Amino acid sequence: MSGVPTEADVVVIGSGVVGAACAYELALALQRVVVVDRGHLTAGTTASGEGNILVSDKPPGPELDLARASATRWRDYAGELARGFEYEPKGGVVVAPDEAQRAGLLDLVAQHRDVGLTVDVVEGTDLRLLEPHLARDLDLAAHYPDDAQVQPVLASSALLAEVRDLGGDVVGDCEVLGFDHDADGRVTAVRTTRGTIACGAVVNAAGPWSPAVARLAGTDLPVRPRKGTLLVTEPLPRLVHHKVYEAGYVDTLTADTTTAQVSAVVESTAAGTILLGSSRELAGFDPTVDVAVVRRIAARAVRLFPVLADAALLRTYVGFRPWVPDHLPIVGEDPLVRGLWHATGHEGAGIGLAPATAQLVRAGITATPAPCDPLPFRVSRPSLAAAAAPVVPA
Repeated sequence: MSGVPTEADVVVIGSGVVGAACAYELALALQRVVVVDRGHLTAGTTASGEGNILVSDKPPGPELDLARASATRWRDYAGELARGFEYEPKGGVVVAPDEAQRAGLLDLVAQHRDVGLTVDVVEGTDLRLLEPHLARDLDLAAHYPDDAQVQPVLASSALLAEVRDLGGDVVGDCEVLGFDHDADGRVTAVRTTRGTIACGAVVNAAGPWSPAVARLAGTDLPVRPRKGTLLVTEPLPRLVHHKVYEAGYVDTLTADTTTAQVSAVVESTAAGTILLGSSRELAGFDPTVDVAVVRRIAARAVRLFPVLADAALLRTYVGFRPWVPDHLPIVGEDPLVRGLWHATGHEGAGIGLAPATAQLVRAGITATPAPCDPLPFRVSRPSLAAAAAPVVPA
């Protein structure tokens, strides 16, 4: 087994989409970057994601600001990366199956319009033109043309390939063992199973495993794994034209329970399969596929698209997303360990938020302008004081 480079400007820990984007943005800023991952490249949380790039599911605030900046940068990536990665600017359709969800959706639409998002309320025939196979009794939805989708592994791989082309290194099967510090406590090197890398900065982009990396450096993060289940159908004719989800999906984003919260999310892929989600559950790193959860997801999907009732499932799988108590990503330098930068805590939105997250990290390390206000995402923000609060069953 070969070793790692002996020095770098920045070491990025984690080869998923957030780490890959951080490495790419830093390499563009002429930083000598080394990416290390303890396993196969892009095989963690990113490999079990849907590839969502969403503005529609976030209320006005810091996360929406990050999402809008990221959506713009994803469009840039689609044009500037040499390797393709199935970028689909398909738009999103948010449906309201009942009166409660209808009221919540219309309120969110009003908030989004107030901050300048493009969104149209569609009903009747107009809704059928967007999604001909939607259940006939669903008569109101919101159309967000700026929502998009990527194939997450292809996108991460394309970013990592660019890092290599820009002179960086990407090393898999390379576990971090610890860190070296100078007399002031600043990180000066990363010790790995394949050698030590002297560096000026480290980016912790290890997703739900980021607390383990932080502890090796002498600090901690209030990040926990949140389990999600996805279903994949057999390849089918194009039945679903947008990312379609029920308005109640937004409520499950902040439902912090140890029992699975399920809402319908349905979208086609370039390969012809249809992705069905989603569930959210604080269940540790339990990889078990819960048949009851699968049935609930399938039933909610068929409620939106009855045509899917006879579709065969190709596979089901679970993934682990990095959850934080206040539902904002953690992006910035650790106040206790100088030189250690965190880019984690995106929960299920890491793919969509990766580019602007990477720009925030790049801005901090290189002292250049940021795409949005970095303060709401800092490690030491007051809202993370609730990290020790218990999570209760639903």
